Amino acid sequence: MVESSLQREIELLHAEICQALADPTRIALLYRLDDGAQCVTDLTEALEVPQPTVSYHLRILRERGLVVAEREGTMVLYSLADGRIIEALDMLRGMLADVLTRRAELIRESPDR
Repeated sequence: MVESSLQREIELLHAEICQALADPTRIALLYRLDDGAQCVTDLTEALEVPQPTVSYHLRILRERGLVVAEREGTMVLYSLADGRIIEALDMLRGMLADVLTRRAELIRESPDR
């Protein structure tokens, strides 16, 4: 059985971080923001996604504390709240690559082939 404090942390992790990462557009936005602060227009053009979609996903990322917004004149610039999110995503991508490699090896070694 999982200790109650760990269980609560797991629930918070899921609610705050995992759900925020549950959409590929949000992950792409985080990677774009790793290049530096950007406005919605720049992100819309870079991702080739409609502006309302980008704004929606940025709101979710902001509410979950993964990005911050700063007004600069009439423009709002978005940036990463904590660069460690990119390190975590890169680690997950590495794990995914390993899983896919192992699967491919199992398929190649399968006697049914």
